[in-house]
Amino acid sequence: MHWLFLGIASVFEVVFALSANASKGFTHRWYTVQTFAAAAVAIYFLSLALEVLDVGVGYAIWTATGAVGTVILGTVLFKETLNAGKVISIISVIAGVIALKVVSGV
Repeated sequence: MHWLFLGIASVFEVVFALSANASKGFTHRWYTVQTFAAAAVAIYFLSLALEVLDVGVGYAIWTATGAVGTVILGTVLFKETLNAGKVISIISVIAGVIALKVVSGV
């Protein structure tokens, strides 16, 4: 169940980041509210996942999956560029997350 909680936290981490961008410095009210709500939900589910996972492993996976999701969706939604360096970095982050999962023993 803790992996499900971490997955939900990661989804809301991405929503948080994308909403913060769309809020344009908190000048768009709806995106500002969405930013804070998504952050609260993300942290809540992260805290549930950390009841079982080591904080270092859980937090690292949460931020990594949030970062990868944000880069990918930022490319799709905001027409940000995706170059070879970003792709290699995403692959490296995913490999690191897999390695953390394997060695965490949970």
